[in-house]
Amino acid sequence: MADVEAVAELRAVVLRADLERLGRYDERRVRQRLRDRFAPAHTWVLEVAGAFAGCVSLRPAEDAHWLEHFYLAPHLQGRGIGAAVLRELLERCDRDGTLVRLNVLQGSAARRLYERHGFTLEAEDPVDVFMVRGPVMPARDD
Repeated sequence: MADVEAVAELRAVVLRADLERLGRYDERRVRQRLRDRFAPAHTWVLEVAGAFAGCVSLRPAEDAHWLEHFYLAPHLQGRGIGAAVLRELLERCDRDGTLVRLNVLQGSAARRLYERHGFTLEAEDPVDVFMVRGPVMPARDD
C-alpha cells in the first residue's frame, strides 16, 4: 500500500487548480481531509512502469459503493489510464448489481470522464457535484 502521505500529496497537486478556482484551497486541509478519510482496505494503488501513479477507492456504503480518492498524477492524465481503471471498477459493480456514487468539484474536468461512463447528476451545491450510476446489465443472447 502506498504511503498515505504520498496519496495526500498527490491529492493536493491534483485538486489545487479546482480548489483555488472555487476559493477553497487550503494547503493543510487538502492533505488532512485525505488522511482523515483514507481507508486502505478499500483502496487500490495505481502504478505505471513500476512507479506510484495514483490511487482509487471504492468504499461500500448502505445503498451503494462510493468511488473516492481517484487521483492520477498530472503527467499521466489524458492517456486513457483513468478511463481504463474506472471501466474495470464499474464492470465489477455491474456484475454485483451495485449502484455507484461519487462527488466531484464544480467545474472539474473529471466530470466529463464520469459522464462518459454513465454517471448522471444527482444533486449539486456551490462546491460539489454529486453523481450516481446504476448497474449496467450485459445484453442477453436469447
